Amino acid sequence: MLPVMCALIAFSLSAQVNTDQMVNVGRNAMYFDDYVLSIQYFNRAIQAKPYQARPYLYRAIAKYNLEDFKGAEADATSAIELNPFIADAWEVRGVARQNLGDDAGAIADYRQALSLLPHNRQISFNLATAQVSLGDLQQADSTFAELLTSYPGFENGYLGRARLRLEQKDTVAAKADIHHALAINRNSFNGHAMLADLAMRSSEQNLDSALHHIDEAIRLQPRLTGLYVNRAYIRYSKDDWFGAKADYDYALSLEPLNRMALFNRGTLEMQADDNDRALEDFDKVLALDPDDVRARYNRSIIYGKKHLFAQAIEDVNYVIDEFPDFPTGYYMRSEYRRKSGDKRGAMADYDYAEKLTRSLRPVDGKVESGKTDAANSGNSADAASGASEAEAKLARRDFASLLTVNDNTDFREEYNNSAIRGRIQDRNVSIEIEPMMELTFYTSTSQLRQNSYYIKEVDDLNSTRALRMSIMVSNHVPLLDDESIIEQHFKSIEYYNSYLATHSPRAVDFIGRAMDFLTVHNYDAAVADLNRAIALTPDFAPAYLLRAQARWRQLESGNSDDELKQQKDNRAVLRRATEDEVLEDLDRVLKLSPDNAFAWYNRGNLMIARGDLKSAREAYDQALAIKPDFAEAYFNRGYVNLSDGKRVEGVADLSRAGELGIVTAYNLMKRMAR
Repeated sequence: MLPVMCALIAFSLSAQVNTDQMVNVGRNAMYFDDYVLSIQYFNRAIQAKPYQARPYLYRAIAKYNLEDFKGAEADATSAIELNPFIADAWEVRGVARQNLGDDAGAIADYRQALSLLPHNRQISFNLATAQVSLGDLQQADSTFAELLTSYPGFENGYLGRARLRLEQKDTVAAKADIHHALAINRNSFNGHAMLADLAMRSSEQNLDSALHHIDEAIRLQPRLTGLYVNRAYIRYSKDDWFGAKADYDYALSLEPLNRMALFNRGTLEMQADDNDRALEDFDKVLALDPDDVRARYNRSIIYGKKHLFAQAIEDVNYVIDEFPDFPTGYYMRSEYRRKSGDKRGAMADYDYAEKLTRSLRPVDGKVESGKTDAANSGNSADAASGASEAEAKLARRDFASLLTVNDNTDFREEYNNSAIRGRIQDRNVSIEIEPMMELTFYTSTSQLRQNSYYIKEVDDLNSTRALRMSIMVSNHVPLLDDESIIEQHFKSIEYYNSYLATHSPRAVDFIGRAMDFLTVHNYDAAVADLNRAIALTPDFAPAYLLRAQARWRQLESGNSDDELKQQKDNRAVLRRATEDEVLEDLDRVLKLSPDNAFAWYNRGNLMIARGDLKSAREAYDQALAIKPDFAEAYFNRGYVNLSDGKRVEGVADLSRAGELGIVTAYNLMKRMAR
């Protein structure tokens, strides 16, 4: 019995560990962005066979994606020491070092990687960006020239070189490169973001051009807070106060504690004499950063307007402590003291402010310091009398001007091996349908809509309490980032291993273990268990739904058969065969349970993957006939209709999906309509 038990306990750390399986399952988890879980698999493979380089490499990639750059560097170093001929290991260590600020080390690693993979596009791009960061502009220029000679259609190459040109103060050449990138891809987010920034910050400040390009950038990345902060500035500069305020409101709906948006909105509210709301925003800024002098200054003004002179004096004292040669601070405190009855203190502050003002008069046409102009600061006229706006600006103490984000572009050095890297670095803007419905132990929460649905057979199974955890229906399965929960599922699998080795097999036990295997991304094992469950109870519809889910996950991860993956033709044959199996399972569910809207929905998703839009639409029609409030089905049918040229129907479906809580429907309508 003991050898049988050892074979069944697949997750023990003994010599029986199948490290290839561990690594493949870890890669499954990494593909689905479950990096913490993937690390657990790679840990087991490393403990069993510490002399293999690949598990260290994959663990380095997982750590990199979790922004553990030091850990990624250490694991990549271990992989290199074990096998210095793996180009990926040099690349990962280079990217990790670049994120750690070690540009010289990154450059050395990229050169080693390029010696193994000459002319690799992403590695060459990373090398050039590291050279720019290090200040070696001449070498960077040479690297970009070689890169663009080899890859003349690489848009990011031109955009990266545009940043180099800006470092070289050659704005004309930078704009030429950006426009070249946009000619290659008119939907280049970075291209539009860079042109918006250049138009906004140039000496001639072309606000119309800046607004056009930032609108395009927002269309492509609609949830990037900094874009709305900058568009608000542009709108304000074009005298669109309400448009600016709306942008700050939306920016704060995306990121409620964004200090820049809070400060700027408070500044606009001050100008509109909406002092209560402005005070609330400045309070939030100072709760986040008590040392923010600009917020202290503006809050002092509001306190003064509200006749809260003690609080106003406390804030302006902070400003004076930071800038003891700033006359306006003393003028303000003089006014607050006078109005609160401290005439002697008010006179002393006023006399000192006058003395400072006289000592800081322009010398040879240059201004050294000064006070903030009342119109610019929002202060009362008597509190800022005698000060000039020019003096304040040149003194860099213009406390009431709007702040902007310096750089909204997304140029991050990336590890870019698509075969093993996981999806987190796929930064191309893409339109994705709502994913398959799954049976799961976990679901993410949303304030707008429920993410767990009801299937009678699943509810009946849960009510038997035969499973160790309850099953839910959702297409928003969260990542496993708690090691104790991950270990709980490993132990649950060991429990089932032991139980099934000593008891007569029951379908529910195989289903329970399959659910654990699905949770930890071991899809081959899950399918094997579901085959056993179906053999015991061939009329249980959820088992077929689960097997379809496991097979679909195999397809998405691409790790179900390493040998067949080596040949493109065989891979296509394997994919088609697995799709057929998924379809057979879904059809079996519908035969046993014709009113299962989720099986129809999943069938629609499969048909989209096959490019059969007509069948996909028919499947979503069936799902919506059964469940008229099925938001995901409306969203995906809207996508199908728009893709098929049925704009009116598509917009109607997306509108309904948005109404039911899928907020991305509105962005899809906007993008697909162009």
